[in-house]
Amino acid sequence: MPTPMSAPELLAIHRKLVADNKVDEGLIYMQISRGNADRDFNFPSKDTPPVVVMFTQARPVLESPLAKRGLKVITLPDIRWGRRDIKTVQLLYPSMVKNAAYQAGADDAWLVQDGFVTEASSANAYIVTTDGKIVTRGLSSDILHGITRKAVLGFAEEAGYLLEERPFTVAEALEAQEAFITSATSFVTSVLSIDGQVIGEGVVGPVSRRLRDVYIEKAVSARI
Repeated sequence: MPTPMSAPELLAIHRKLVADNKVDEGLIYMQISRGNADRDFNFPSKDTPPVVVMFTQARPVLESPLAKRGLKVITLPDIRWGRRDIKTVQLLYPSMVKNAAYQAGADDAWLVQDGFVTEASSANAYIVTTDGKIVTRGLSSDILHGITRKAVLGFAEEAGYLLEERPFTVAEALEAQEAFITSATSFVTSVLSIDGQVIGEGVVGPVSRRLRDVYIEKAVSARI
């Protein structure tokens, strides 16, 4: 797929959208697809120009109410397709589980396969063990290789935290001192309960709070 425009051109559009929509705090979304084609499930020809879609959304991301309060999650079976590492628009099941969580009075769902947590509906999942180790599932086709995940693990390593990339069970999460998620829109957000059972002391923990502060500090310093 050819690059539809240069990085400076894309950045100029980003800045114009932010200015035109008067976004002081929020997000910018960009999606590039192969372009228009007949509805026959085949790729369009190579000379088809790609389609670029960008939009902004104003929302409190630095002082997020959910980040201050912490999340309640439920667990649901992970029945998604086998290539979750590929970011596609195949998001029906994540949408369904997020809605199921809301209907149950929770904020999100952690998906479980073969007894082990894979990830949240649209975020990577972590626990902090009683000895202070950060545990998250390793990269594979089971989870999305989140860019926020990569950044946060790097910041955690720089800060001296012990990291372990492996599957963990719901039972292990319930015994942890902290749990949290990471994503491009939630940054680092604490999980306070799973299926109604409180994690640790039931408050936003020091590890997730520090990682969130570091992430925001790094993001603000790198703004363009």
